[in-house]
Order: sequence, then structure tokens, then C-alpha cells
Amino acid sequence: MKSERIYLDNAATTRLRPEAAAAVREAEAEYNPSSLHSEGRRARAALDAARELVATSIGAKRNEIVFTASGTESDNLALLGVARTGRPGAHVVTTAIEHHAVLGALARLGEESFETTVLPVDSGGRVDPEEFESALRPSTVLASVMYANNEVGTIQPIAQLAAIARRRGVWFHTDAVQAGNWLSLDVETLGVDLLTLSAHKFGGPRGVGLLYARSDVALSPILYGGGQELGRRSGTQNLPGIAGMARALGLAQSERIANARRAGELRDRLEAGIQAAVSDVRVNGAAPRLPNHLNVSFAGTDAAALLIALDLAGIAVSAGSACTSGSLEASHVLRAMGLDERWRTGAIRFTLGVTTSASEIDRVVAALPSIVAGLRAPATLLRGDG
Repeated sequence: MKSERIYLDNAATTRLRPEAAAAVREAEAEYNPSSLHSEGRRARAALDAARELVATSIGAKRNEIVFTASGTESDNLALLGVARTGRPGAHVVTTAIEHHAVLGALARLGEESFETTVLPVDSGGRVDPEEFESALRPSTVLASVMYANNEVGTIQPIAQLAAIARRRGVWFHTDAVQAGNWLSLDVETLGVDLLTLSAHKFGGPRGVGLLYARSDVALSPILYGGGQELGRRSGTQNLPGIAGMARALGLAQSERIANARRAGELRDRLEAGIQAAVSDVRVNGAAPRLPNHLNVSFAGTDAAALLIALDLAGIAVSAGSACTSGSLEASHVLRAMGLDERWRTGAIRFTLGVTTSASEIDRVVAALPSIVAGLRAPATLLRGDG
């Protein structure tokens, strides 16, 4: 009997939760929430209920929730929307390990004559709070630091960084896309002014995200039209997607402590198993890390080849680099952490989900030694060692 496939790429996307799927189906029967007729008012009530659930889940007010089409759009709205309300030549700070949605928006601001600073990280992917504070200037309007890194899982001291920014009169944004299933998103405890989420990272549907923006933060829209979302994001709201996201977020946050404990135990089991079964490996990312993240470099292998070999063995993972247009693009995160090429080229990311089982972890550990040995063999023969 053929074994079922093992999915360990939950940082890329998670399976849609049945409860979220049900919420999507329920909302699909509704109409445009901007319409004034009875059908529109009923749709508006459903939208308001979803907004209330999202706000409650992260400790925010209803009018501080902006629904978008993705985490990427939310990141763009946060950076471009805040910066463009500031004075010409204003300064924006971020880090070298941010998602491309943040780094791309920062690059755009640079083209618009904004001053920008990209902070380095240490070998574990951590931002130094003292360096962060030193980077802030009188002209700084916004700082953006991700809550937890999507490649190596390193968690940043967001509350500490946000407090520094607040003392200096700087708005603070965090990309919390990877945190929904595992970490508290309470915006008051974190002290953040803006926070980005994407539904499909915590069991919600694809194509919907949100930006929390504290009520006193001014946002210049990046989309223009009907003025939905209090003028901050025009476009008819994706009510089915929003309803599914709200349901998934509420469940993810209510279950996060138990899920994080279980995922952490399984992640540690996987990490220990790999280190015992395979030689010449390195775990990337410093503690504290997301409980479901494990980024491992296998010296003497190529990440793309390793990914394909694992896929053929029924195991879905991601490379520590991104494959784009048929070519392998070096991970900017691992490069920023100072990893040399020996470790960068063989980096693989295993990310567990809320339903990952111990038997699946054991099957991965059992499969890896022969797969890695097979990929290393050609290199050994070329060196004349065998």
C-alpha cells in the first residue's frame, strides 16, 4: 500500500480549515456589502461580524481593521501608505531579512526620494535593539520589522522594538504573516501601530489578508475607487474570503498555545532525528524560533535537487532559496545571516502544520539519510574520495 504524502511546507500555505471553508460557503450566498438594499445590508452585517471577530482576536478596534487581498498588499499599504503621508525626504527603517513584499515597497520608496535604512542581523537572524534605536533619526516616520522570519523562524523582540519606536515618535509596523497559528497577536501587548496578516498562513482561504492600523495612524491609499474600508482600501470586499479568514483566525488564536506546544515537540523530534541520522548538517536560525519551523543546511547537497528528491519520496518541503523562472535565487535571509556558500546551497525548510503527526516526522527522518547520501555521492566521486 502506497504511503500518503507528507506536507511540511506550511510556511508557504496551510490547508483550509473545515470551519473556514464552511464560513466561506455561508458568505458566498451574500451580495455586495456596499449596497443599500436589504440584500446589501445583510451582507454588510456579515462583513461587520467578521471584522468584529478579527478585531477581538488581535485585541484591536473594529475601525482599525483594513481588509486586503493578501499579505503582500497589506505590507505595501503599511509602508507606502504611512510614508507617503509624511514630509518629503522622510526616513524609513527595516531589516535585511524581511519578506520581499516589505523590501520591494522599501525599494519603491527609495525611488520616490525617501531615505531608507536596511538593518543587518546577526548569524541567528536577530535584530539588535541598540542598532535599531541608533538607526532612528528625527526624520524617521516608520520602522518595519517582521515578527517571525518565514525562512528560518527566528522571532524578533517586537514589543521591545515597538517601545523604542514609540519613545522616538516613529510608527512601527510588523509583518506577522507567519505568526497567526503560533504566537499571540494582541496588538496592545505587542505595542505595534500596524500589523500584517495573510489568511492562508493560518488555515484561512487564499487571496485575502488584513492590515491592522492603529486609529491614529494616517494611511495614504494605494488603491483608488469606491472608498471602501473607510477610504483606506478601495474595492468591493471579498466577503467569503473575509468570513473564512475571520473564522480561521479566531480558532488559530484560541488554539495557539496547545498547537505551539505540540508542534514544538514534533519540530524538536525532527531536528534531533536529522542530527542523529545525517552527518555534516547545520540548523539555521537562533532561538526563540517559531515552534513549527526548522531550516537545515545539508553540506555537499544542492537545495533544488534535495527538494526534488524529497518530493519523489512523497515529502513536500521548501528550499531555503526561492526557485524563480527556472533558476535558483540565493536566499537573501541566509546571506544576511552570513552563511557561506557551503551552507546556503543546501538549505531546506521544514514547516509543520497543526495536523502534522509523529509518524510523519519519523518517516521523514527515516527517508533523509539515503536521499542525502545519494546526492552527496557524485560530489564524493568527483573529489576522488570514493
